[in-house]
Amino acid sequence: MDFIEANFWWIIGGGALVLLLAVRWLWHLARATQIERARELFRLQHERFEQMLLTAAAATGKPRGLVWTRCEIIGDAMLARDVSRGIVALVPVVLQFEPEADSDMENVPAAREPRPATALFIFHRGHWHTDGRVIFNLNPGQALTQLHQQLQPITHH
Repeated sequence: MDFIEANFWWIIGGGALVLLLAVRWLWHLARATQIERARELFRLQHERFEQMLLTAAAATGKPRGLVWTRCEIIGDAMLARDVSRGIVALVPVVLQFEPEADSDMENVPAAREPRPATALFIFHRGHWHTDGRVIFNLNPGQALTQLHQQLQPITHH
């Protein structure tokens, strides 16, 4: 192998390394941009998400004997990454219910008490969605700890 041929392979190898590093940098940049977009969209649309959660949660039929009447987001979303679903927001909420007529809960005073919870929202294809999943009596940090096998926290960029 002569000097020119050896330099040729060093140039090809160096170019491939630079290309690989550029692709990796672009991938991280795109990921960070998606996270910031998700964060900003959530901040801008609190009221819409409160209604979205009420509708989706009521459709689950849980908790039995109660009607979902109010949802209030009481703090900032904590973002996490779910390997199978992408970006997830854990959102602190206060929920309120009314007992259904003729249900077991009708004469239970605690049924009308506001309840703290963490609501889960999924960022999919540029939009936030929810299936109505809430974790009662836990704040987002506690919920993230409970779900540590499914979710990894996303630190602020």
